[in-house]
Amino acid sequence: MNAQSYSVSISSAGQRSEALKAAALALLLGVGLVFTAGFSHSATLHNAGHDTRHALSFPCH
Repeated sequence: MNAQSYSVSISSAGQRSEALKAAALALLLGVGLVFTAGFSHSATLHNAGHDTRHALSFPCH
């Protein structure tokens, strides 16, 4: 294994790691948003989340 191929494999491993971190953060934020709006006692916040789902053609019923 020469030095050039070794540096390429390290680079792709680092990119995959960063992509997994970004995906995990997006999932965490998305789940937090859904549960915050979905189980909110505030009718305004709940209805805003509900209307947003309908605006994006996402079935929620």
